[in-house]
Amino acid sequence: MAWINASFVAGASLAEVWCDALLMAGAISASVEDADAGTPAETPQFGEPGMENTPLWQNARISALFPEDSDILPCFAAISAQLHCPSPQPLLTRIEEENWVRLTQAQFEPIRVSSRLWIVPSWHEAPDPAALNIVLDPGMAFGTGSHPTTQLCLEWLEREVRPGMSLLDYGCGSGILAIVAAKLGAMPVHGLDIDPQAVFAARVNAQKNAVDIQVTETSESLLPRYDLVVANILANPLRLLAPAISARLRPGGRLALSGLLPEQAETIAEFYSAWILFDQSNEREGWVCLSGQKRDNTP
Repeated sequence: MAWINASFVAGASLAEVWCDALLMAGAISASVEDADAGTPAETPQFGEPGMENTPLWQNARISALFPEDSDILPCFAAISAQLHCPSPQPLLTRIEEENWVRLTQAQFEPIRVSSRLWIVPSWHEAPDPAALNIVLDPGMAFGTGSHPTTQLCLEWLEREVRPGMSLLDYGCGSGILAIVAAKLGAMPVHGLDIDPQAVFAARVNAQKNAVDIQVTETSESLLPRYDLVVANILANPLRLLAPAISARLRPGGRLALSGLLPEQAETIAEFYSAWILFDQSNEREGWVCLSGQKRDNTP
């Protein structure tokens, strides 16, 4: 079986309306992306909870996937008449049937974090059997080891974790940071996330890697204080959670915050300055990880 992908450019104000209409007309899927991607006019979108999002791109490329036998051009003409706008001339591309599972798996190769740490999808052989190999597949929760913020946090864990240290992964996603911490000897290791799917994914991943970590949606069963706390989230949640995250760290303990753009790092550091003395800032591919120590005699 084959499909036909129909793509065209529309103004941002009509993008969502077109997608809804195409789905109602029989499209299997419909998506929107920046038509100016890869050009100087490209407009990044950095949405965060509690933050006003930038409107959709000025020029939106809409792509809709149809069954091979669909009457696509008449469909477009009918939708245009309903929307009272000129009918676009979509670019039609035939897509042959693929083994999508194999194709998707081929996009995820083992990731070398350091000389001793690898993130390895379950369908791959470990490139270095003697290394610390973390088995992790792409799934429902953030954190496969490929994102710069995750790699910055993994490098921080390698520098800071010593056997017997307690650690909290605040906003644990897939559980990758908590799992690596446990593999490095941290104990106990706890993960906290408000997303039930992330909690489920982290527990499954912990079982795959044969580590004992506790993952919860609430803070009720957490320790009062930890030797190490890592939070790889986003700037706005990190700002709002500054008192709660800082309170989970013992005096003299170490904290790592990531998910920050360079222009956000100074502001976030100021929000934590009552509790944390930051002494390091690492940057990779436009993302920053701040790390520092909990001040003595602070709550």
